[in-house]
Order: sequence, then C-alpha cells, then structure tokens
Amino acid sequence: MPYYRYKAVNTSGESVAGLIESASPEDVEGFISNAGFYPLKIKETNPRVASLLKTLSARRIKRKDLIEFANNLSVMLKAGIPLLSCLEDLSVHNENRYFREKIQILYNMIQMGSTFSDALSLHRDVFPDIFIRLVAVGEETGRLDMSLKNIAEHLERMESLASAIKRALIYPVFAIVTTFGAMLFWLIYVLPKIISLFREMEISLPLMTRILIKMSDFTVNYWYIIIGLPVVVFLLWKWSRRYKRIRYKQDSIKLKAPIIRLIVQNKLLGLFSEQMRILLMAGLTIDRILDLLADVIDNEVMKDAIHRARDDIMAGESIADALRKHPVFPMLLIRMVHVGEQTGNLDDQFNFLSVHFLERLDDVTQKIGRMLEPIIIVFIGLFFVLILLGLLFPVYDLISKVR
Repeated sequence: MPYYRYKAVNTSGESVAGLIESASPEDVEGFISNAGFYPLKIKETNPRVASLLKTLSARRIKRKDLIEFANNLSVMLKAGIPLLSCLEDLSVHNENRYFREKIQILYNMIQMGSTFSDALSLHRDVFPDIFIRLVAVGEETGRLDMSLKNIAEHLERMESLASAIKRALIYPVFAIVTTFGAMLFWLIYVLPKIISLFREMEISLPLMTRILIKMSDFTVNYWYIIIGLPVVVFLLWKWSRRYKRIRYKQDSIKLKAPIIRLIVQNKLLGLFSEQMRILLMAGLTIDRILDLLADVIDNEVMKDAIHRARDDIMAGESIADALRKHPVFPMLLIRMVHVGEQTGNLDDQFNFLSVHFLERLDDVTQKIGRMLEPIIIVFIGLFFVLILLGLLFPVYDLISKVR
C-alpha cells in the first residue's frame, strides 16, 4: 500500500502531522476524522522516502521503548489509573524526547475525544499495525490492560527473535573478519620483509616456504581482488534478490543447507507461530491473517506455502490439512494446529509453538557458537603453524650449512 504524509488540526487549533500507510487518500481522511481532527493536507509520498522516514523513526523509537510503554501502561491501567493520567505520567518520565512528544500528542487527542486506537492509528510510523489492532480489541472488550500486556509479550518475543539471529551472526562474522585481517597483515606487511632476506641469501628454499612466498606475492600484488571479491559477491547476491525465481532458489537452499537450515527453519517457524498467535488474538479472519503473514515472512518458499494454504482453506479445507501439504511446516506444528482447531483454542496452540521454536532457535545459536569457536581456533592455529614452519625451515637449513 502507498504511504501518505498528512497534516491535520482539531477544533482547538492543535495540529498533528505524520506518515501513514493506507489504500487511498479517502481512507487517510477517515482515520483523521475518526481521531477528531480535520485534514489540512494529504499527500502521497515516494515509497523510498517513506521507507527512509520509517527507518529514521524506528531508530528514534526502538522496540524496547514500545515494550516498556505497553508494559507500564498495562500495569497502571490494571491498578485502576485512568488512561489520560497514565499517558500524562508516561510522557513526563519518558527519557526518549521523540517518544515523549508522541505520547503527549496521544494525550491531547484523547482529551479532545478521540479513542486510544484512533489516536494511535495516526502514528503508524511509530506504532505497528498489530499494536493498534490489539488496542482496538481491548477497547471493545473492556480489557485494555490485558491487550497491552499481550502487545508487550508479543514485542518481547519479536525482540528475542531478532537478538537470537544477531547472536548467531556476531561471533562468526567477528571471528572471520579478525582472522582475515590478521592473515592480510602477515601476508602484506610481515612476510615480505622476512622473505626478502631469504632472497638476498640466495639459498634453496623448501616447498612450504615457496608456497608462503607465492601467497604473499599474490596478496601484495592483487590485494584489491581479495578485498573486492566479497563486495562483488554481496552486491551480486543483493541484485539477484530482485528476481522472485532466484529468491525462491536461494531460500530453498537455506532451508536445506546444514547448520544454516537449523537457524532459518526455527526463525521462520517462530515468526509464523508468533504472528498467527497475536493476529488470532486481534480477531482477524484466517484469510486476512495469512495475507498479512505472507507480507511479513521473508522466505519465498514459506511465502508460497502460505499463499497456497490460504487458497486451500478458502476452498473449505482445515488449516492443519492445508499446511500439511507443505514440507516447510513440521509435523509438530501440524498436530498442534489440528488439536487447536478441534478444541477451539488455536491461539493457545500457537502460543506454545511460538515459545517452543524461539527456545529452539536460542539453543541452536548457542550450540553453533560453541561449535564454531574450536574450528576457528584450529584454522588460525594451522595458518600460523604454516607460517612458522615456512620461516623456520630455511633458517634451520642455513644454520646446518654454516656448521
């Protein structure tokens, strides 16, 4: 959907501006009117500019800020404090200046008669769609405190998912970069100086030393290839992701490759289960949920499976039977969904699955880190043993000849 920048004013002359994703300008006007404001300007924004603005907003207000906001608001509402008083306190004590301003705007809009969900809907650059939907459900059921607690729990799980992926990548990337840097330093700066001494002595060099010389010469003469090749490969990979067929092949390989498969599978299944859980709690229909999920999932294999499953469900099949046709969904998930459909508590089943896959992802990332550590140490050790032997052999030969 396109993005629109808007500016609106209420009867007191207070203005509000922001970025909103919507199907049409008329829908944006409806959101603004429902919030008790009159639109002054609604203008469609270039998707790239909108993406940049959302990224900048996300940097100013992090997911952890939203978690703290939802948690604190839930606790205060449960204690019987009125919503306006809660927002007033949270805006005063919030350390994030940008978020403090947003909370103050929400306070003013609600004070003028807007509902909490309508006020939030005008700030979709900060509050995700699921946040707004669950707040609306809480307002309808009279359990806003519980809805906010569920929002905080959902955001915490999404934060755990992101943290697990970062943990899986940080150590290998750091180890590879530092090892690569150390190797380049030795091959470009240290070895050439030592090797030049051997060449001046005009002694017969053993095979290992000659290999070192070749490696050093290649690195010194073609360092730009060594550094540029990974960059070119990365750019080619990014370029190839523009084509759906290539993306599908790449994502299929990710789901089959050893080690990588464990991370990708558990990440996707954890995300799928958590989004299903929270969207079911928001009261969305299954076809709408699967449409939203297909947009969230970043793996073409699972995305295709979700689209096909949606079509089968709309044709009358059960959710479990529709998912069973696709190998990307494990039997555990199928069985739990089947039980959930039989008992009418699908959201509870997906809650269990979400926790299960997130715990597995965390366990897998820790095991991979422990497994990679000795492999990298051995690789570094072998490299420096090769260097030491390559340098010591000619020295030993020279000493033997002198004797």
